[in-house]
Amino acid sequence: MGFTSAQHRVVFLIVLAIIAVASGAALVWYVTYDVSNIALQLITGIIFTLAVAMLMWLILDPDTHAARQSDELLKLASEMLNASRQGLTPEAAQQICELLLPATPAIAVAITDREVILGYAGYNAANNQPGRPIRTTATKETLLDGQPRILHRTDEIGGLPMSSARINAAIVQPLYIGRSIEGTLKFYYRRATQISQTQESVAHGFAELLSTQMAASALEEQVKLTTSMELKALQAQINPHFLFNTINTIASLIRTDPAKARVLLRDFASYYRSTLEDADDLIKLERELKQIERYISFEVARFGEDRLQLEIEVDPAMYDMKVPSFLIQPIVENAVKHAMRAEGQLVIQIFGCIYGENIIINVADNGIGMDAETLQGMMVKESDTGLGIAVKNVKDRINGYFGPESKMEVTSVLGAGTVVTFTLNRAIAEGRADSYLDID
Repeated sequence: MGFTSAQHRVVFLIVLAIIAVASGAALVWYVTYDVSNIALQLITGIIFTLAVAMLMWLILDPDTHAARQSDELLKLASEMLNASRQGLTPEAAQQICELLLPATPAIAVAITDREVILGYAGYNAANNQPGRPIRTTATKETLLDGQPRILHRTDEIGGLPMSSARINAAIVQPLYIGRSIEGTLKFYYRRATQISQTQESVAHGFAELLSTQMAASALEEQVKLTTSMELKALQAQINPHFLFNTINTIASLIRTDPAKARVLLRDFASYYRSTLEDADDLIKLERELKQIERYISFEVARFGEDRLQLEIEVDPAMYDMKVPSFLIQPIVENAVKHAMRAEGQLVIQIFGCIYGENIIINVADNGIGMDAETLQGMMVKESDTGLGIAVKNVKDRINGYFGPESKMEVTSVLGAGTVVTFTLNRAIAEGRADSYLDID
């Protein structure tokens, strides 16, 4: 196996170090015990000098120094991204300020939003606690016009309290989300001479990095908000026909089977309470399955056991896993509404298993099925044919929660039935990752 250039450099440094140590030891010996051999002392001295000089050159080589700086900056950038994964919260801002302070000659680092200090580390931190209103004129001006500022005098910074007398220069960089100015990143210096072009570039680069991460967090939050709004819309689509049919069924059972009517009425109350309360982003799969069982019990009471049957075969290890609420139920409801034949029993089967790093959930029925054209049209959001809008809604929501690699696949054979298959990330379902962005 060949050596890389970096490995060659390390080997060369080691060899030079050995030569330098050996020649230095020999030189000391000659000077101490063999003063008569001047020529040998001279040669040994030259070898020692050259070895030390080459070592110093390699260690201080600009390329080596640049590589080391780049490595440190990349490591720092990675730590900043990890700190701000959930957005630029006060906790994240404070952590980032503490990370940046030792990486620059600045005596203080600050992050603000549009109104207050979010994080502050370094000189006079006691008087610049997170939550305090922005005081400096330069920061307020940057928030207004979005322009970075390089400030070489105290009066240019403006508004510094007497307790910050050692601050005499600053760099103020705006933080953006899209075109909106959402805050600032600031570096404070003891002397204006400490602000070099490198410092300006580093400040600008870190501000860009923070802005990008803030935009990514805002986008993820928007995805969550969208899925939540779609869930609310789905909850609002409580089928009035189902409501009236169930009430009528219970009313008729009050006369013919009062005991069964009481059970159904209790389940009906639990069903709708759960329907209206399931506003959490994710709920346990077991809760979703129980809700489906309640729903089917009403439809069985309406149609009869000879017309409808539900079979559930789910790995018990999946019961505590988290899935979006109303993930499976709309599929089951649409099967009852659209797949039931004029005669015979509609059997709906729900199967769930763990498959590697995914969980698989199948919802299958032996109903009337669909032709290829209907199957293709039902995935269009505007479609109200077949499984209709509920299917597109569910598909969009699992993509929002589980990422673009999640799948909802539908296969159907006209006259034979339909199968809907969900493939979801196991780490998110088990709570080992908050979102698909946290998965390595």
